[in-house]
Amino acid sequence: MVASLNLSKKDMLLAPIYLYQGIKVKRDTVRLPEPTGERCGRVTLVSATKTPAQASKPALQLMIVGDSAAAGVGTLTQQEALAGKLIPILQQQPVIHSQFAEIVWSLQATTGHTSFDILRRLYVLSAPSQPVDLMVLSVGVNDTTANVSPDQWQQQLEQIIAIAQRKFGARKIVFSSLPPMAQMPALPAPLNAFIGAKAMALDKVLQNVCQAQGGVHYMAADFAMMAEMHSGSGSIDSAAMFASDGFHPSSLTYGLWAQQLAALIAQLLER
Repeated sequence: MVASLNLSKKDMLLAPIYLYQGIKVKRDTVRLPEPTGERCGRVTLVSATKTPAQASKPALQLMIVGDSAAAGVGTLTQQEALAGKLIPILQQQPVIHSQFAEIVWSLQATTGHTSFDILRRLYVLSAPSQPVDLMVLSVGVNDTTANVSPDQWQQQLEQIIAIAQRKFGARKIVFSSLPPMAQMPALPAPLNAFIGAKAMALDKVLQNVCQAQGGVHYMAADFAMMAEMHSGSGSIDSAAMFASDGFHPSSLTYGLWAQQLAALIAQLLER
């Protein structure tokens, strides 16, 4: 987990501890499976049956791409995961059922995928029959633990954006921010602070890339707000916010994450 990292003087002194803790975390952390359930679907919007004009409207083409968080690791079924939480919320958004007759969605996500893996997956996938209206991406945790350099990270993000727009016709792309890795219960101190700082650095690069690209948006997942909504305070309740492995989101967190995504998607579709 910490091999070949670029270390400051302080980190050099702590390197043996980082190495020991990294090996121990990799050995002891529970490996949770990806949840069962459908990874694609077509959902007719309730209002689509009301008038012929509504029924003639197009489908919203939604694609969720990424790593284990996108795949919903930490839950037992896809209904409890990000996609399963997001679709019902989108169905209730007035701007969506005023513009679209249905939602056609797919999930392309795998545990352990880095930005390079996601890029390769997009190259291998067949081009869609219809342009993707919204592509939502969750990426970065595995780049952090694999020590992907900021330059390489930026290059691969830009390549992901390029192929998403060129091959998939993605009209709007939303990258979710990296999670607060320093607060993951699975990571002990001082390793958690070290990994957390690395994640924050990659997240800053992600923000800059999104700002520089047309049609690309950064969503700062507000985990402090999630914690406040759940417990009434800004402190994260690890037992509720994280899954049993202390690394992935819980079903509660997936639901709050989906609410934030749905709100941003609604704003983007109103423009």
